[in-house]
Amino acid sequence: MKPAAFDYLAAKTVEEAVAALADRDAKIIAGGQSLVPMMNFRLVQPELLVDINGIGGLSDIVETERGLRFGALVRHVQSQESELAARYFPIISEAMNHVAHVAIRNRGTVGGSLCHADAAAEWPLLVTLLDGELEIYGAEGRRTVSPPEFFIAPLVTSLEETEILTSVHLPFLPAGTGTAFDEFSQRAGDFAIVSAGAVLVLEEGRITEARLAIGGVGDTPLRAHAAEQYLLGKTPEPEILAAAADLTTEGVEPNTDLHASSEFRLHLMTVLAERVLLKATERAEAAAG
Repeated sequence: MKPAAFDYLAAKTVEEAVAALADRDAKIIAGGQSLVPMMNFRLVQPELLVDINGIGGLSDIVETERGLRFGALVRHVQSQESELAARYFPIISEAMNHVAHVAIRNRGTVGGSLCHADAAAEWPLLVTLLDGELEIYGAEGRRTVSPPEFFIAPLVTSLEETEILTSVHLPFLPAGTGTAFDEFSQRAGDFAIVSAGAVLVLEEGRITEARLAIGGVGDTPLRAHAAEQYLLGKTPEPEILAAAADLTTEGVEPNTDLHASSEFRLHLMTVLAERVLLKATERAEAAAG
């Protein structure tokens, strides 16, 4: 199928794009990797497409006093190859290796992935794991939200119809941090059946900060708070990490679908959680010297 007829506007400013969203039944288009297939199947039929690729500053990765700011138009491959991202957040390049295929990584954007809000996608998990701050611009001005405030349900966010996600800010991680990401999919390039990311900070051989996020098992990416609390103050022995991985399934009831049963997803959660915790430990120990 082909999309229904639509008008097209190449916005030059965020303000122009927001005004267009308020005036008509419109959709933002950047990389188009999610929107265009939906239009082709006529799942969405906007009257107007607002192209934001010409808006300056939204394609930049910028170092700030507190972290890195990724503009909404940063392409997956750009974040994968960025020296700044590699210096401060090597987990991003590791995760981007799992994103679809080269053509999609070249066109798909950080903002597009976040706004599409697929719980199995890499960027939603990354901003959840890294305590990202999402900056939104609308007719009322700018506002900043956390990932739990932004992600509501599968393919649903708190973004209003007349608002645009302009950037995401990732706060710097402490010295001595190790990170890791992994996922399981049926084929290379497919969305993950389950994904996992970990952040561990070691001081004098003990875990002083632990973050563990799981994707693909709930309506939104999940933080494994029970596992995180369990790890604090402990030495990262393999048996300790395995016990923490087992805690990731507490209170989680994944769906069964044509890709995997609920039981298989629960199994993958523990396997991938243990795997990323082990990798993060090795990297934290190397960072600590």
